[in-house]
Amino acid sequence: QVQLVESGGGLVQAGGSLRLSCVASGINIVNHVMGWYRQAPGKQREWVATITSDGGTGYGDSVKGRFTISRGNAKNTIYLQMSSLKPEDTAVYYCKAQRGLMEYWGQGTQVTVSS
Repeated sequence: QVQLVESGGGLVQAGGSLRLSCVASGINIVNHVMGWYRQAPGKQREWVATITSDGGTGYGDSVKGRFTISRGNAKNTIYLQMSSLKPEDTAVYYCKAQRGLMEYWGQGTQVTVSS
């Protein structure tokens, strides 16, 4: 059974930082494209960042230069380091694993940025 469990969300002031974690079980993250997405109230889910099997990374325009995705292979965990947070970063952040047509999602972790 595949499980993705996010943690690290919370309330932070604008300009602050948070680090999200996503622990995977039932899969090896090295064999999957791993990503972070977010969904704010009343908005569609938005792609945030991706890390591929060979370690390549990509970011959405709204977070480029502020967020960093990384991978801890030994812990089968991916991370999202978020800096210079803005109120518009407030959302539920989800972890996703994809390999071919198979994709798995975590339950999400809430990030709230106060102005």
